[in-house]
Amino acid sequence: MMDVGRREVMVGTDGADGTAVELTPTEFTLLHTLLQSPGYVFTRSELIERGLGHEYLGMDRTLDSHIKNLRRKIEPDPKNPTLIQTVYGIGYRLAEP
Repeated sequence: MMDVGRREVMVGTDGADGTAVELTPTEFTLLHTLLQSPGYVFTRSELIERGLGHEYLGMDRTLDSHIKNLRRKIEPDPKNPTLIQTVYGIGYRLAEP
């Protein structure tokens, strides 16, 4: 479950019984973007534009750091992610329910 106003997600087996996890604005925007289209593969460029802003001129590896931090907060096993999946050479996708 996601609370848009508080930039918070509930993590656990059931959103109602889960643990509240606070996200940074960038993490929240990235997760919100992924949640809008489960299964869709977002390119790195799309996520950088939506999560970091179209004016962002930094390194694209910054996106990887944000995804890594997001996984630490929401994945049951961040080293073996099942929710936010890497599509090598393209970008990331949210697993379909």
